[in-house]
Amino acid sequence: MKSNIILASLALMVSANAAAQRISAKNEIIDCGAVGYENPVTVRFELRNKGNDMTVTNVRTACGCMTAEYPRGNVARGDSFYVAATYDARQLGHFEKEVAVYTTASDRPFYLKMRGVVVAEAVEKVADYKFTVGSLQVDKNDIEFDDVNRGDNPVQRIYFRNAGDKAVTPVVMHLPRYLSANVSPTTVQPGRTGVATITLDTEKLRGFGLTRSSVYLGMFPGDKVSADKEITVSAVLLPGFDNMSETQKLEAPVIQLSSGSLDLGEFGEKASKSGVIQIENVGKSTLDIRSMQMFTDGLKVSLNKTKLRPGDTAKLKITAYKKLLKTARSKPRVLMITNDPDRPKVVVDINVK
Repeated sequence: MKSNIILASLALMVSANAAAQRISAKNEIIDCGAVGYENPVTVRFELRNKGNDMTVTNVRTACGCMTAEYPRGNVARGDSFYVAATYDARQLGHFEKEVAVYTTASDRPFYLKMRGVVVAEAVEKVADYKFTVGSLQVDKNDIEFDDVNRGDNPVQRIYFRNAGDKAVTPVVMHLPRYLSANVSPTTVQPGRTGVATITLDTEKLRGFGLTRSSVYLGMFPGDKVSADKEITVSAVLLPGFDNMSETQKLEAPVIQLSSGSLDLGEFGEKASKSGVIQIENVGKSTLDIRSMQMFTDGLKVSLNKTKLRPGDTAKLKITAYKKLLKTARSKPRVLMITNDPDRPKVVVDINVK
């Protein structure tokens, strides 16, 4: 009997917790971007009642610098409703304000958040918007995180302008586990600008060298993935040599190339062109070319040996393919990761027309 009472109590607790989650928000956090000083900014949170009929009993704001509006009547099951929050923007700098929505559906409030930065004068970002992604004009469609070390968290930014005639809610989709993204502002009106900030977590990269992937800049959450929304991303993680002693460095291998670039000239009528770079180890221990990768499609490489004793040489043959390089977004290059502490990353630029 006692166990039945305990089970019933637990069931009630689970039921209460579930009820607390019967509200969902299209965006629990809305980023306002840059806001002009003493120019109040208002955001509208779209929420949905996923439980039984309810009423919004109160909405509490974080401080007296905010006001809120909410529906006073009954909200039926499955219906959407809106909570509007206004911040007075009377303090310069970054802000992050919380809004608590109380309903008859739960004893616990549902929390929303608005954030942004108050500036002396809101100025639209001026950038060279070279590319089109969906209805956005963007300054780049290729991101590179160069020369990062384990433990770094570098960021790259994509600046954009809404070139369409409708407001959009940009979102970065299909992020791999080592990338995170934030878009500001959350909603971008026609003709206005914004920025997508991409952060790399180097602890989640699998290995040294080049990692390539693609993300997609959608116009709204759940937008379809398509080639015209693609943003290519590359990251080069370098091995660390901080723990090497001066004696070890003196005895280390030293890589030397006959040239840091390969000029193949013009394709003309040819479908491909090839050239050779000579590699030599002028150090005092074995040179290990640990990996060899390409930043773009359209290249093929071959190396006759990857371990070079002092004085040894190797030939790096590089072939460029005309058809594939036409669609390349970044400059064709070959990357080598080595155990030379002074040159753990070696890049060969490919010049071909």
